[in-house]
Amino acid sequence: MTPDLTVIVPAYNESRTVGTVIDRLVHNLGSIAYEILVVDDASKDDTAQIVRSLGEGQPQIRVISHNINQGKTQALVTGFKEAQGRVVIVQDADLEYDPADMLKLVTPILEGRADVVYGSRLAKSDHANQFMARSYFANKVITFVSNLFTRYKFSDVETCYKAFRCEIIQNMIISSQRFGFEIEVTAKISKLDLKTAESPITFASRSYEDGKKIGVYDGLQALWYILKYNLFTSKADSFIRVPDLRQPLPAAE
Repeated sequence: MTPDLTVIVPAYNESRTVGTVIDRLVHNLGSIAYEILVVDDASKDDTAQIVRSLGEGQPQIRVISHNINQGKTQALVTGFKEAQGRVVIVQDADLEYDPADMLKLVTPILEGRADVVYGSRLAKSDHANQFMARSYFANKVITFVSNLFTRYKFSDVETCYKAFRCEIIQNMIISSQRFGFEIEVTAKISKLDLKTAESPITFASRSYEDGKKIGVYDGLQALWYILKYNLFTSKADSFIRVPDLRQPLPAAE
């Protein structure tokens, strides 16, 4: 049976939270057919073992482990290759994003009203206080510059919560490093004639002391990636095969 949804969970040393994230996903996704694919990026803790334990007797929960740490983007690439769902969404392994928001991002794609949906932490003005000041400012700058090139009107391009028709993300050539995926994928979907949407989500920011991994270097790298993937990368170089989005989303089997 083809699931409606594949949830890709990149994880590195997230043993404290990954079990809770999976439990919340299972609780909130019960109304559709889904699979949860955790990509363990060579964690040094018990992340992979926890997922395997939770997956016993539940084949919809799987784990793939990297032998060496390759970064979040490469963990996502591994997950996308293995995805079986009609729609694919990314879920971080910490507790910053609430799986209770997931269906409202996925449903517009399943119903044919969108091809890509972003979950915005900033679509509501009162969500701004959930960010650390430095992260909030950096995100606003990066989103503004990205929108200049793509002509989208996203409010939060750096959000983890991005849902796609599977054929879009599986055919995309992804070459960025570390946290560059957010910028690269936004630039490359802008080269397609597709329907995008954005939906407000809740967000609980964690500090660097709590394990947040993104830093100043990643912000500077994001600005370079905006130029690289918007100006110097063609549509032909962005996709293995350009998806034909005129066709409706394949029916569940």
